[in-house]
Amino acid sequence: MKKKDMLVALLVVIIWGANFTVIKLGLGGVPSMLLVALRYLITAFPAVFIVKKPDTEWKYIILYGLFVGVLQFSCLFYAMEIGMPAGLASIVLQFQAFISPVMAMIFLKEKIKTKQVVGSLIAMAGLIIIATAAVSGGISAIPLPAIILTACAPIFWAASNIISRIASEKAAAEGKKLDMFSLVVWSGLIPPVPMFIFALILNTPQEIAGAISNLNGMSIFAVLYLAFGATLFGYGFWSKLIVKYPMGKVAPLSLLVPITGLLTARIVLSEKLTAMQWLGAIVILSGLVITNLSLELVKGLFTKKSSETD
Repeated sequence: MKKKDMLVALLVVIIWGANFTVIKLGLGGVPSMLLVALRYLITAFPAVFIVKKPDTEWKYIILYGLFVGVLQFSCLFYAMEIGMPAGLASIVLQFQAFISPVMAMIFLKEKIKTKQVVGSLIAMAGLIIIATAAVSGGISAIPLPAIILTACAPIFWAASNIISRIASEKAAAEGKKLDMFSLVVWSGLIPPVPMFIFALILNTPQEIAGAISNLNGMSIFAVLYLAFGATLFGYGFWSKLIVKYPMGKVAPLSLLVPITGLLTARIVLSEKLTAMQWLGAIVILSGLVITNLSLELVKGLFTKKSSETD
């Protein structure tokens, strides 16, 4: 991966890491389904009047918006509302890093390299270490529906990755180039209506109206952060990387999200990091180094060193 793209990817995971703290803060004043609806309402408007519609079929726009916006976030946000801790949610969601390459192998006939398998297994071990430390003695207190919903979220995220790749490859076959930022903007039109319906199912109209009329500064900040930071910037650039590089190379980078999430919680919420969490972070970083390590680069370094010695 090019250095510029790697830096962009790191910025995305930093924003996504803080995202879970922001979600938890936002849920303090806004019901979960309404928070998702407002997130995508701000994502789509007024951007759809400025950004040109992506050069792809409407079915891909609808499917992408359905999987990444409606299904993934309805599961995640509601799970967090009914008891899933933000830190643990950030960990479980990153299992898309292992689901996406498998889906790419099945639906896109994409090969997975040995180093990617080894690196992913090491990173998974780090993820499990962090998860174990996060739920030590407390997993029984988490409602079962919250656990099930959170487990579904990464599956829907992985599916959205595949949809964006299929749409991009079909556009390329027709001599077109799919603008991924435009796809994120226009797919933002899909979630608001179903999410408002879900909100009215889970909450009374009076509760919804009260939440909207009493939005405080923290709630407004959460909506804006989720719309502009996590969605437009985050998913906009993430989708570009998914299209540009093999799934097995990009997807594992999201494993950095729990690390940045833990650090954000440490800074913002004054949560202390345990020795096990630090160990898990180091293991994840080791796995990512192996996954993204260029064999040619290593050979080049040794060749250069040998020539300098001679």
